[in-house]
Amino acid sequence: MLGGMPLRVHFTAEDLTRIRLANGPGPMLELDIALRLLQEGSHPTRFGAWRRESLRRLSPRVRRLCDLIPPTGWTVEFLSHTHADSIDEALDRVRATPAAQIRKNMETWAGRIQRPVPAWTRSLGSDPQLLLELADAAAHAHKHVIDPYQQQIEALNGADQALRTRQAAHDGLGALLSGLNPRFIHWKPPVLELTMASGLAGDIHLAGRGLLLVPSVFGAVYPALEETAEPQPWLTYPVGLRDTNLFLPPIDTARTLSTIPDSLTALLGHTRAVVLWTIAHHPGCTTTELARRAGISPASASQHATVLRTAGLTHTTRHRNTALHTVTPAGSNLLDTAA
Repeated sequence: MLGGMPLRVHFTAEDLTRIRLANGPGPMLELDIALRLLQEGSHPTRFGAWRRESLRRLSPRVRRLCDLIPPTGWTVEFLSHTHADSIDEALDRVRATPAAQIRKNMETWAGRIQRPVPAWTRSLGSDPQLLLELADAAAHAHKHVIDPYQQQIEALNGADQALRTRQAAHDGLGALLSGLNPRFIHWKPPVLELTMASGLAGDIHLAGRGLLLVPSVFGAVYPALEETAEPQPWLTYPVGLRDTNLFLPPIDTARTLSTIPDSLTALLGHTRAVVLWTIAHHPGCTTTELARRAGISPASASQHATVLRTAGLTHTTRHRNTALHTVTPAGSNLLDTAA
């Protein structure tokens, strides 16, 4: 554990039975984390190129959004729709926030932050147009900060889901919790100790609510936690590709946050198309399972999977000595077009 006191999350037996893996990164949560990263210059290997490209694309109107989502600390609550399935759904909820709730959230937020409240925010609870402009700024930010990398993010999430599900099934919840983020999250049963970017410390008792584990590409370093979230508290962890390194190395994060080529680098023959179809319909399959389902030898399956991975059509995740194959969005698009 790094210096300083940790934030200690206490689990009961009921909490352990209610641990869940989210289906993928939360659109609004990833935007929240990304906007925080844009405002500071840490981890240049991971995020330097992405910062430069994103800041070139962003309009100055995003500055108001950043006032409410600072580099560290609290985000104003009416912007925290972390359980929305899409960014459009999240921003529709923001636009529909009642004025009374906005005023209450802003009062709570002002009491938490350790800096002067921006003067323009005093009109948020009385000026509906200002709220709409704020939601539009969030849509603009998502379009230029997250959307260009959405396919890569979805591919990494698919690989991570296969890895974590297999890890929990084969090694148990203890292994899953221990492997979330070994540098900043430590499992000391029945307590999960978190090192937070803000330095926040203390004790949180889940009291039977369990915990939703949310993968994040932009949250590649420190975890984020929301203990009051409904219907369940959530905790972020960095996406991983192999059990020997359960989070992306900095150079892999940098590669992820770059635009993918429009053209494919390999042509598909019949057998390779069967292999791609098999991976798409059996995500997380091993090379042995892939060979059996495709009706080819394991050596042939491995060779075709390598070509497909190189072409950006599939992802291969490592769990111990086992390769787990998942299709990427580019691979799915190719299959949909062919169909």
